[in-house]
Order: sequence, then C-alpha cells, then structure tokens
Amino acid sequence: MASFSASLLQPQHPTPAKSSDVSLQSPLLYRTNLPFRSLDGFRFLRNGSVSTNRIDAFTHRAQAVIDSGVEISDVPILTASEVVERLRSSRENSKGKQEFLAMYSSVVGGITTDPAAMVIPMDDHMVHRGHGVFDTAAIMDGHLYELDQHLDRILRSASMAKITLPFDRETIRNILIQTVSASRCQKGSLRYWLSVGPGDFQLSPSSGCHQPALYAIVIQDQSPFDSKGVRVVTSSIPIKPPQFATMKSVNYLPNVLSKMEAEEKGAFAAIWLDEDGFIAEGPNMNVGFVTKEKELLMPRFDKILSGCTAKRVLTLAEGLVREGKLGSVTVRDVSVEEGKQADEMMLIGSGILVRPVVQWDEQVIGDGKEGPISQALLNLILDDMKSGPPTVRVAVP
Repeated sequence: MASFSASLLQPQHPTPAKSSDVSLQSPLLYRTNLPFRSLDGFRFLRNGSVSTNRIDAFTHRAQAVIDSGVEISDVPILTASEVVERLRSSRENSKGKQEFLAMYSSVVGGITTDPAAMVIPMDDHMVHRGHGVFDTAAIMDGHLYELDQHLDRILRSASMAKITLPFDRETIRNILIQTVSASRCQKGSLRYWLSVGPGDFQLSPSSGCHQPALYAIVIQDQSPFDSKGVRVVTSSIPIKPPQFATMKSVNYLPNVLSKMEAEEKGAFAAIWLDEDGFIAEGPNMNVGFVTKEKELLMPRFDKILSGCTAKRVLTLAEGLVREGKLGSVTVRDVSVEEGKQADEMMLIGSGILVRPVVQWDEQVIGDGKEGPISQALLNLILDDMKSGPPTVRVAVP
C-alpha cells in the first residue's frame, strides 16, 4: 500500500479497502489493524473509538479530527521566503538583552547579519546527537579577549570528540575575526562551534557526514558585569565523568538541570562535587576561595573544565601576592568543609568574570559580604580586558 504521508499532497478518491490492508504509518493517525476508507478520507477504529483524517487536496492542508470532531491542526505549507519572513518576525517579537549581530556558517560558506538566517541544518549531528564542541571569547572595546587561549581549547575538545577540522587553525582564527569585524560589535561575545556536520540522522557520522562544520555567532550584550554577592547550593545533579567534564561539548543537559535546580531554590548557581567528595565546579563556571591564611585556592582542573578565565585569574593574582594582599596562589583538592569555612568564595567564568558568593547552602561565607580579594580580581580582569598585553587582546579590524 502507498504511504499515507506521501498522499497528503494528492487528491483522495474513495476506493474500497482490501482485506489484506494493514495499519498505516502517519503521525496524524492512530495505528490499528482495522482500517477502512470513506469519502472523508481514512477512518480507523481503535478501542471502540473512531478517528478521522480529512484531506483537503486543493489547499494542501491536513486536518486531524479525533473522536469529538475537534480540529487539532491546520498546518500551512510554506515557501522558503515565507519561512524566512516568519523567522524574522519571531526574532523581532522576542528580543532580549542580547542581540545577534553576525553569524558565520561553513555550510553556506559566508557571514550573514540577518538574524532570521542564523540557522543550522536539522541533520547536523550536533543538533540531534550532541556531537559538537564549542567555546566563547569575550569582546571588549573592539578587541577579542583570550581568543587564542579559547581557540586552543576548542581544538583540544574537537580532538577528544573525534571531530576533524573543516579548516586549519589559522583559517578558523581568521574566520572568527572576520565575523566579529562584520558585526561591528564593541562589547559582547563571540561563540563558535565545531561539528561533525550535517548529513543524516544516524547514530554514527561515518556514513553520511562527509564535511565537518564551523559555526560562529557574535552576541552584543551591553549589560555591566555584576559584583553583587550571590547564594549557591550543592547540586544534586550527577557531575559528568572527567572524560566529558574536561571537554567543552554541546552536551550541557546536566549543566542546565544543575542551574535550574539552583534557580528553583532561589540561588544563583549549584556547585558540583566530584566522586571523591571534593569541590569541582559550577554549571558553567569555576570556583575559587580565599582562606583565612590569605591563600587563593582553586580545585584542580584534571576532572573539570579547564577555565581560561580561571587560569588568567591565577596569573593576575600573583600581582596581589607581590603587593602583600594575598599570601599564595594554589591549585589543589578542596574539601567542602574547607570551602564553606573560607573568608571568601567566588565564581569565575567568561560570562560573569569574578562573582562573589556570600552563602553556600545554609553556610554564610566569611562575614556574608562581598570580599576585597574578589573585587580586586574582578578589577584586574576588567583592566586586562581593556588594556592587557597582545597575548590576551586581539584587535578586530
């Protein structure tokens, strides 16, 4: 028997059902063993109820009618230009604090500044299998901050995820800079992805994905970095194993659920512990502490994501040691008890820079106020973004 889904665009003619007919496959219909046709289209009996699908061959629309006769859908078939216009309208009606200024796609081989065209194929394995990696570089005063450090990390992540590169490192770097240049963004971020590419909906990309893909988007965000203290909780969502935690892949569902759990409890973020009970990281940021002995302390990076901003903070903090504001800078295992008893706690990441934590679960950190070291480190990072050396600041033409 011909596929019913293929007949949606064809006029229907009443024909008698054959006794050998079997259930038809369609998302609009119930599966059953007792089909028969009528002038309305196809009718199926399931558990004593009747479901009807009426076909309007002239307008190419399918209306599903079940039991009570209530119409469930009336879905139009759109042209490509109509799709783009609807995407554009949807974007205009849902603008937030962030504005998307430019996007590069290796699939189309160029840059667009139209948000309605900032799309990727559904059959890209990054979409339906999560087989992709990403990274982000901040944009400050028309400069990309730590672009090379973040680029090195995404290439490591791509290697771990068995994603071959669509271009060499220097070509990828030039594409990213050109995308920011086309956006004319002065303050915001550049987010970019490497994927095994589009091709099919199979599990392995080996048969259908013949060309890996690079995507990049420039996001303008004028929101100032907030230095107000926040509350965190301990995450009940299982932490990703080191193989995946150290890779910045698009598989962020545990991170999302951890963040949502924190929000449901009125907190800013949730803190993960590793399998040995030591402090690990937040959903998309590292954590740091200032002990009572004035030691800046961070958990080791061998089981968590190696944060570019966190590593830069460790370097800049050496200046505070020379000034006598800190006694030392250390990376080692940190117990929960030690963290909660610290004078200061902070979250560190490219999206927040340095954010003080004033309470963890029921434990107040220090005196419950934003600490001086957290503020000093935030100021150092902001100065570094605005006037740091060429090793961390890349001018965009």
